[in-house]
Amino acid sequence: MQKTILIFVVLWSLLLTSCGRNQPTTVIQVNMTDFAYSPNQFVVPAGREITLDIVNNGAVVHNFIVMKAGAPLDQSFDETDEMNIYWKIELTPGQSVSTAFTSPSEPGDYLIVCSTPGHYQAGMTGKMVVVTE
Repeated sequence: MQKTILIFVVLWSLLLTSCGRNQPTTVIQVNMTDFAYSPNQFVVPAGREITLDIVNNGAVVHNFIVMKAGAPLDQSFDETDEMNIYWKIELTPGQSVSTAFTSPSEPGDYLIVCSTPGHYQAGMTGKMVVVTE
């Protein structure tokens, strides 16, 4: 009986945790490593202040760049892409920062990239999904 209750509690906890992943949040916690954001997808409410707690656990400078919705991006991130940046922060290796930005007021999918040479091409990308509350 106790084993059944324990299994039920564990499964219920997992179910509740997985259901909350698609709920909008105003606090994002990100770990940057070489060629990856973890996690790499976020759901945030439109037009709200978003707190970003971010750490660079990689060996080189990384950045977290939110591109404007629908902004074209070629095979490599270069100076022509600068005008399509919605918001950006750069961190040196080992650096951690807690900062804030206002999410876009328009719902949609916003690409997140790292502009360190070769990182976008290697798949250091993410997605910020902006939703209305």
